[in-house]
Amino acid sequence: MRIREHTEELEAKTLSEHATRSVAARRDRPEEPSPTRASFAVDRDRIVHSKAFRRLKHKTQVFLAPVGDHYRTRLTHTLEVTQIGRSMARALRLNEDLVEAMALGHDVGHTPFGHVGEELLGEFLPEGFRHNAQSVRIVEKIEKNGAGLNITREVRDGILKHSAPTEGGVETAAWGLPETPEGWVVRYADKIAYLHHDIDDAMRAGIVREEDLPAQIRASLGRDRAERLDTMIYDVIVTSYGKRDVTMSDEVLEATNALRKFMFDHVYLASPAKTEYRKAQGVLLALLQHFEQHPEVLPPEHQRIASADGTKRAVADYVAGMTDRYALDTYASIFIPTVWSHL
Repeated sequence: MRIREHTEELEAKTLSEHATRSVAARRDRPEEPSPTRASFAVDRDRIVHSKAFRRLKHKTQVFLAPVGDHYRTRLTHTLEVTQIGRSMARALRLNEDLVEAMALGHDVGHTPFGHVGEELLGEFLPEGFRHNAQSVRIVEKIEKNGAGLNITREVRDGILKHSAPTEGGVETAAWGLPETPEGWVVRYADKIAYLHHDIDDAMRAGIVREEDLPAQIRASLGRDRAERLDTMIYDVIVTSYGKRDVTMSDEVLEATNALRKFMFDHVYLASPAKTEYRKAQGVLLALLQHFEQHPEVLPPEHQRIASADGTKRAVADYVAGMTDRYALDTYASIFIPTVWSHL
């Protein structure tokens, strides 16, 4: 049966002229095609079955160790990005498998304790550290005991270029412009997802109220979270429909950037979400220093990285890959006397 070939034929007939076709996918290492799945679907499945993806369930999104079952984790954020991205891709007749693979892999390089970990790793490594670049490093060089997942170049491009810097707007492409329209879809899906679910979590935590949002933002985007979500997604679709470039209208982009600035000012950088950050930084710094001084206790796969790329890089990869819980347990096993741990 020609199942994969039939999928590729359907893409050729039904996708937009601007969409990326699976048949054109490029891998660094040639391999035999799947008999049942197109290239980007293979990438999606490899990411879902990776260890790095599974660890996302115990990594912080914004709030460290929140009390309550409904706060987002890095995994639930990833799933929301994927859902929003697929919705936009379907409406724009873009490649949904490509969008899904990019979205599922975009945050696998995030550190424990959210962006506080990313900042600390950036200070630890002379070349700096960014979670988007680390996500690419994981799928290229760390997964499968250093063999990598042999993900297509198109998916890796979308993973690398999904992120926007703190300074600037959602359209600011600090790591280069995505090469595909699907890459732009994931960029917008990521911003739309985290702005809305982080507002929801901040309201649940009592940090902000709906009425705290500036009136102009609410007038432009909507009076509540659901309205704002619909406005942004719909705007990307109608502004981009039938075009090569995926973008927002000027009005909605301006309001979205204003909302993003509000969140940085009132939630991400100046709120109770930050109260435990100093403690988390202390835990991670102690771990980084300990393993740099004692590289012989690193797991075998990270000792191989140390031999190839240096001790600092291996230590950064190891600590960055930890979940919040594993980082705390490792810290306790190293620095807290066993008898005390039962007090």
